[in-house]
Amino acid sequence: MSSRLVGVGVGPGDPELVTVKGVNALREADVVVVPVMDSGERGRAEATVSHYVPEEKVVRVVFALNERSDRARREAAWDAAGARVAELLRVHDAVAFATIGDPNVYSTFTYLAQTVAELVPGTVVETVPGITAMQDLAARSGAVLTEGTEPLTLVPVTAGAAVLKDALAGPGTVVAYKFGRQAHEVAEALRETGRLADAVWGSALGLPEESVRPAADLDEAPLPYLSTLIAPARREGGRGGKL
Repeated sequence: MSSRLVGVGVGPGDPELVTVKGVNALREADVVVVPVMDSGERGRAEATVSHYVPEEKVVRVVFALNERSDRARREAAWDAAGARVAELLRVHDAVAFATIGDPNVYSTFTYLAQTVAELVPGTVVETVPGITAMQDLAARSGAVLTEGTEPLTLVPVTAGAAVLKDALAGPGTVVAYKFGRQAHEVAEALRETGRLADAVWGSALGLPEESVRPAADLDEAPLPYLSTLIAPARREGGRGGKL
């Protein structure tokens, strides 16, 4: 039988937000791989997994998670990580990979699965969905993501503040991920498009250092890299106005 590689979304950091299916997938796997930065520090995925599986079952694999500029270095890290997981799949029937948020939304798991599929042909790849940071921030802040026929646009600000500004100029709610290093540019884009008043940002959701604040509080100081912003749609006409 083919080995299985299962990408498990473990949510944005709060261990209570891992789904029952996600917990079962972690516990049923022979080993659970967690991504770590080359500095070796413990990441959110590993911290969350530790609530559900014993330490001896966890395999830490280095990824260049914080590498944005050196593509060669980043891809070399992906190759090394894929080779390590391929080794595990050759001796285990089921390997789980824990990723923050959802494995199909801006996840390292995507690159890992592509690499492993080439190294271990026939590997069955599965995913278990996880709760995303935008869902958690909406719940913690009271921001409504969508109503009626409103669109929802998700933008990684690593693509540039101009991409965010274009999205804010359109209709519907805009969510921005990974904007901490460009907090000042994000605040400017919100002001220029008239979307600042109702917007909210959050970081370290569900963790002791959690911060959930109005976007109007943004200044020039950088925020944690994994910060999330919600700029709700402009809503007029009362209840059900956009049905």
